[in-house]
Amino acid sequence: MQRRRLLALPALLALAPAARAQPWPGRQPIRLIAGFPAGGLADAIGRLFAAPLGEALGTNVVVENRAGASGTIGADAVAKAAPDGLTLAVSHAIPFGFAPGVLPSVPYDPVADFTHIALLAEAPTVSVVRANSPFASMAALLAAARTRPVRYGTSGVGSAEHITGALLARATGAAQLDHIPYRGTPPALQDLLAGQIDMLNAPITTLVGQLRDGTLRLLATSSEARVPGFPDAPTLAELGAPAATHTQWIGLSGRRGLPAPVVERLSAAIPPIAASAAVRARLEELASAPRQPAPMGAEFARFVAAFRDHWVAMARAEGIVAA
Repeated sequence: MQRRRLLALPALLALAPAARAQPWPGRQPIRLIAGFPAGGLADAIGRLFAAPLGEALGTNVVVENRAGASGTIGADAVAKAAPDGLTLAVSHAIPFGFAPGVLPSVPYDPVADFTHIALLAEAPTVSVVRANSPFASMAALLAAARTRPVRYGTSGVGSAEHITGALLARATGAAQLDHIPYRGTPPALQDLLAGQIDMLNAPITTLVGQLRDGTLRLLATSSEARVPGFPDAPTLAELGAPAATHTQWIGLSGRRGLPAPVVERLSAAIPPIAASAAVRARLEELASAPRQPAPMGAEFARFVAAFRDHWVAMARAEGIVAA
C-alpha cells in the first residue's frame, strides 16, 4: 500500500498546477472602468453591457467610475493595469480621441497602449437649455453671445462638448460663448437647471429623458442628420459649423498585450449581446444606435487611430488647446 501511494505522488504533483489554474476569467470579477461619473454616457453604456457580458463569461463584471481629467484618469488606469483581462475600459471618444488634441499631454497612447476589442455604441453631442430659458433657438443664443457672455457647460476641458462649443463659436462669430468645464455631465446638468449656466453640451444619451419630458429644450445636434424624434433641432452643420459634426462613441478595450484567449472570449461574447433584443431596445431608448456592422479587433483599432488623428489635427488647426 505504501509503495502505491509513493508511485501515485508524482502523478498528483504533475496534476496540481492544472488543478490550480483557473480558465480566464476564473472566479475573479472583471473591473470595467468608466472614466466619467455615474449617469454619463460611458457609465450608461458600460452598465448596459456589463451584466450580459458577465453572464457570457461566467463571472461578475463590475463597472467602476474613475472620473476626472476628461476621462484620461480612467483610461490611464487601464493602460497601466496588469495584462490579464481582469481590468477593462469603457473606451470613449473623449479620452481616446478629443482629449489628446486639446490637453497639453495625456499619459498614454490611445492606440499603442491598448487592445481595442469592439465598438459598442455611438451618440451625438447635443446643445440644450432648460425649458424656461429665454433662448428659444440656437440662433438666438449665438446672437446674444456676440454681444455679452453666454455660459455653456461641458463634461470637461478637452471633451467633445468643449470642442463642439469652440468650433461653433468660431464659425458663427459668437466670441463671448464661454466654456465652463465640469467633472462630468451630471453636475453640469444640475447647474443648468439651477440657472448657473445658460446651455449644456452633452451626449444625447444622458439627456434624452429630460428632453422627452420637456424639462430641457434641444437647440442643436452634432449628428450628420437631424435626430429622429426631434426634427425641429438643426444640426451644427446647418448652423454654419460643419467641422463640428461628430458622434461620441463607446467601446470595449483592454491594455496592450492581452492574451489571445482573453481577446477571443471577449470578441465572441460581444456580438450576441449587441444583437440581443433587450440591448437594442435600450440603446434605442437612449438614442444611441450601434454601428452596423460594429468595428471589432484590428478594424476597431484603426477606427480609434483615424478618429484620434482627425481630432488632434482639428484641435491644432483651430488652436483649441487647454492652458
